[in-house]
Amino acid sequence: MTTNGTTTNSLHRRLLPLYVGVALQGFLLWLPVEKLFMNEIGFDPASVGLMAAAYAGIVPFIEVPSGILADRWSRRGVLVISSVALAVSTLIGGLSHNVATYIVGALVLGVYFALYSGTVESMVYDTVVEETGDGAAFERLIGRARFVESMALVASSLLGGWVASLLPTRVTYLLSVPFVLASIIAYLRFREPRLHRAGEPAPLRRHIATTVRTLTHQRALAPVILLSVLVAVLMQTVFEFGPLWLVAVSAPAVLFGPYWAGLTSTIGIGGLLAGRLDLTRPATLAAVGGLIVASAAALTVTTSLVAITAAQIVLALLLMVISVHVSQLLHDAVPAEVRTGVASGVSTFTWLVFLPFSLVFGAVSDAVGVHAAAALIVGFAVLVVALMVVAARRKAPVAEPEMPAPALVAA
Repeated sequence: MTTNGTTTNSLHRRLLPLYVGVALQGFLLWLPVEKLFMNEIGFDPASVGLMAAAYAGIVPFIEVPSGILADRWSRRGVLVISSVALAVSTLIGGLSHNVATYIVGALVLGVYFALYSGTVESMVYDTVVEETGDGAAFERLIGRARFVESMALVASSLLGGWVASLLPTRVTYLLSVPFVLASIIAYLRFREPRLHRAGEPAPLRRHIATTVRTLTHQRALAPVILLSVLVAVLMQTVFEFGPLWLVAVSAPAVLFGPYWAGLTSTIGIGGLLAGRLDLTRPATLAAVGGLIVASAAALTVTTSLVAITAAQIVLALLLMVISVHVSQLLHDAVPAEVRTGVASGVSTFTWLVFLPFSLVFGAVSDAVGVHAAAALIVGFAVLVVALMVVAARRKAPVAEPEMPAPALVAA
């Protein structure tokens, strides 16, 4: 018992700087009022979709290479670079006075997304394995990381909404930059796990081939990857376009903060719930699936601010629960040497789907309104539920494919 307690304490101490870095990187005062600011500088729903497509388009070109870089060089280093990209993007956004300049900032934000995605999860998973010998505690600890991240988002949302009610909305961007830069200090204090570099590195060409093969030729992983992609696209849609419902019902600026705080709190609460809900049980699966579809459907008809907020929060919360569960399945089935690259590859698939979806959603919203466009969200929600049923009936992959021995591989 003492040994287990000591191991747990050591694990928590080791992860603390990473949690602090995630919190600082998530303390973004501009997020709750972004759509309001964009509306002020000339955005409409169609151009919002164009902006989302712009950064979604750049992510796939960077994501897998950045994941491979993290696996071969330093995951901590990649996180530091992601903080720099986020700070630059935030600064450009705050200084923007038109759509074109803001989209430039969005492109830099795409670089941040590409560098950040999959990196924290891989670092937490490998740290858990190094400290405990297996990845059983990953779902609980990545849930804790998501909780820390969401609490930072909640706090910054409440503060950001308040600041925007007193000062110009662009001030929220400029005040966010120091927090993002401070995350670099926290990340540099984190002791990076070395599990992914335990052996002699394989040649780059073979490393890339193994990453691609794991993504495309592991049949047991296919339903996990597809479910992960659809869940991520749906979550991204809620967070990217959700505030448009508030704009549509002319909600006052001061309410954007509490709304966004409630929405972002789902990241942490969903992370904590993930380890407590058994999504393989038919009753749990039916309840979760029914609530997902019902929440999405509510967005097609309701004009009540309370109902809109409640529907989006329930939808985002349950999608986060599924996301954490699927992340556990994915990392259990992937070797440490290519873990970040594979996770980045899954995220790349997500952006490749989200890019055209965001353009269509933005165009439909501009033409007939966000309530009518929500029918697209309902369709994706139905697909997610169907894949949950398929994944629950199939045995999750557990064997980790091995990297080829470098000595046997030609450069």
